[in-house]
Amino acid sequence: MSFKNSHLSSVYETVLKRNANEPEFLQAVEEVLISLEPVVERRPEIEKYGIIERLVEPERLIQFRVPWVDDNGKVQVNRAYRVEFNSAIGPYKGGLRLHSTVTASVIKFLGFEQIFKNALTTLPMGGGKGGSDFDPKGKSDGEIMRFCQSFMTELYRHIGPDTDVPAGDIGVGGREIGFMFGQYKRITNTFTGVLTGKGLPFGGSLFRTEATGYGLCYYAKEMLKNLCNDSFEGKKVVISGSGNVAIYAAKKAIELGAKVIALSDSNGYIYDENGVNIDVVKQIKEVKRGRISEYADKVSCSKYFNDCSKIWTIPCDIALPCATQNELDDNAAKTLIANGVICVAEGANMPCTQAAVLEFLSNKIAFGPGKAANAGGVACSGLEMSQNSMRYSWTFEEVDEKIHNIMKNIFAEGYKASKEYGVAGNMVIGSNIAGFNKVCDAMLAQGIV
Repeated sequence: MSFKNSHLSSVYETVLKRNANEPEFLQAVEEVLISLEPVVERRPEIEKYGIIERLVEPERLIQFRVPWVDDNGKVQVNRAYRVEFNSAIGPYKGGLRLHSTVTASVIKFLGFEQIFKNALTTLPMGGGKGGSDFDPKGKSDGEIMRFCQSFMTELYRHIGPDTDVPAGDIGVGGREIGFMFGQYKRITNTFTGVLTGKGLPFGGSLFRTEATGYGLCYYAKEMLKNLCNDSFEGKKVVISGSGNVAIYAAKKAIELGAKVIALSDSNGYIYDENGVNIDVVKQIKEVKRGRISEYADKVSCSKYFNDCSKIWTIPCDIALPCATQNELDDNAAKTLIANGVICVAEGANMPCTQAAVLEFLSNKIAFGPGKAANAGGVACSGLEMSQNSMRYSWTFEEVDEKIHNIMKNIFAEGYKASKEYGVAGNMVIGSNIAGFNKVCDAMLAQGIV
């Protein structure tokens, strides 16, 4: 991609020099800045007050070691990060990822995306992200507890309910959040809403497990209605992943009248032409913590295939990539388009490469970018923060309704911005502009900080 605006081109060149070895971060920044060209042209105060220069540089990036002892008594050391990217509209908010692929680049890209995602929810949350190259897979509960306690022993000094409120992400579920919360409480002698995604007995929110997947479908539903004059009813859906987001996206898609025909994990994918049985998937993944291949052993009409990337060769009407970044490239996009896909919505963070996104947009496929489409999770985290502040809990149905309305509003604001800037229906540009304008106005109001 090349920039038409000289100011944005200059800013990106600086970002490129400063972060030359961080491809994920550079990809995220380039995609957003390209989208913002018409805004920068229209609003000269953005250049005058250095909004973009400040936006692409984290307010704070913390890196630290995490020493812990495994079950054999051997000391292990992992590297961990927390990026506190932008606090213009509220305390830093974003998940913690535990996965072997975690690097500073990955955490910075996620934190940068989180700025706009959080702004789109209309809740008062800034952008942040964190994690470690520790992989919970194959570890005992004791090893995970010792890691989480060591991790929080450093992280606690940088976070707080009005400063930075982490949540879960890949590799961090209720178990890990519980261990981290317990250590924070032990060190600080306080019981506060410092983490979201907590268990229900100690301040968690109903609907949190379902939020990202359900929210993804609520957003896709709005895209289908407004951009395609269509719905989920009778559609074939392919979903990558089989974790929390994928499972509940599948559940809601089925409730909306669709047939989910494929799910995957990092090893391969299953295809069930009769429609995936979500109860079987939940038993395998949530109870047994098993592999998706076990589904084919339990459901006779289904098939399992090695190579998860081939899941996009299955003809479908709706594709929901819910696994990890850059999992769907331009060749996969071309295959989906040739096979008749009408709607693609990102359940993971940046799962489509830039080339894939261009394929979808140039072929007029309804495309929902992750910062908008998967914002249901962080929106629910924001609602958990509110409940913690009030010392009060809403019912499952109340939170579901609030998330449904938030996702409808996220689509509406992005769609409105896309029309205002002459790219009606381009939800990438529309969402970036809608989120940016809110953050920009807050930054301008607060001076040079």
